[in-house]
Amino acid sequence: MGHSNRIEQFQFTDAEYERRLSKVRAAMTAAEIDVLFVEDPSNMAWLTGYNGWSFYVHQGVLVFHDADPVWWGRAQDANGALRTVWMDDDRISWYPDHYVQSSACHPMELLAASLRDRGYGNKRVGVEMENYYFTAKAFLTLQSEMPDAFFVDATSLVNWQRGVKSDEELSHMRKAARISEKIIDGIYERVEPGVRKSEIVAQIYHDALRGVGEDWGDYPAIVPLLPSGSDAAASHLTWDGRVFEKDMGTFFEISGCYRRYHVPFCRTVYLGQPPQHMIDAEKALIEGLAAGLEAAVAGNTAADIARALEASLLTAGIERNARAGYPIGLSYPPDWGERTISIRSDDNTVLEPGMTFHFMPGLWMTDWGLEITESILIKDKGPAECFCDRPREIFIKK
Repeated sequence: MGHSNRIEQFQFTDAEYERRLSKVRAAMTAAEIDVLFVEDPSNMAWLTGYNGWSFYVHQGVLVFHDADPVWWGRAQDANGALRTVWMDDDRISWYPDHYVQSSACHPMELLAASLRDRGYGNKRVGVEMENYYFTAKAFLTLQSEMPDAFFVDATSLVNWQRGVKSDEELSHMRKAARISEKIIDGIYERVEPGVRKSEIVAQIYHDALRGVGEDWGDYPAIVPLLPSGSDAAASHLTWDGRVFEKDMGTFFEISGCYRRYHVPFCRTVYLGQPPQHMIDAEKALIEGLAAGLEAAVAGNTAADIARALEASLLTAGIERNARAGYPIGLSYPPDWGERTISIRSDDNTVLEPGMTFHFMPGLWMTDWGLEITESILIKDKGPAECFCDRPREIFIKK
């Protein structure tokens, strides 16, 4: 495996990549898929090690049952593949630049030709139908160019194989967690009335990218979220040029990222004395988090975590209508979740040791919001382990 040009982007062993490929091939067999086309950059990276900001054009990985994967993409990105994937150089395939964002031709025409040449023109071809990076035009072009093939919806097929993390992956996530702690510590230290939000975000990125010690930080898949006051009722607002104000709360949703592995972490900072309704909500949320962590045991279900949380919140008269978490790990924009399991009362997926989640029971009320979250690891025995170690409370600065 591998070649001399490779940059050690992910630092995984050959055995680790073989493990991943075996899991995906088994899932392909179960779905009766002859060849799989993966266009999600997170899945591409997980299977091959490919790492580049090239997901704005069509690219992907072809997974076969009886041969090493093939990286396929734009010609000028092939050099990036040469330097990051574990496969030999002859497993890198590319299309010319005049196919990029053209109204006269489409890259999928060449991918279809390659699949036909390899004998898959009348086979069962898996594609990630519900995916940010696989467009309707891409699918229609494949269908038109391969009329005798049967296309199988392979949405999340690879994602589900990523759920249980290896020791090598967990090592990366623990480093990401140290970066998350550094970011949150810097936020608490620097946020004051009169400080501009954009200035704090600049410091967040500084801490995130400098990393901790020799463990440098990568760019996170989601930008920092930090709405204040009544704006905190909205869960996904970013920042602007306004300043932080006295007697106002702000939640900060951030994630440290190490070699594309994320450990999201959220805390709320209040400048002044929080109102009683926030104090009451804080108490219920902290109790709900603790109850959810106790329920986050191998053999229980994602629903068990959600129900434990909900019981504590309901005693305080708080009803949540959103899921309370999702799996995390390796990811690219626009999302750091793995898009499989949801921590909610109707998801009966059984928890397994090595699964990792962002336990994220944010409260977004009519005119205020509160976030206190934990990224967690399901253990062989006992309650889940929290990746980060910071007080589970509103950070009050008077």
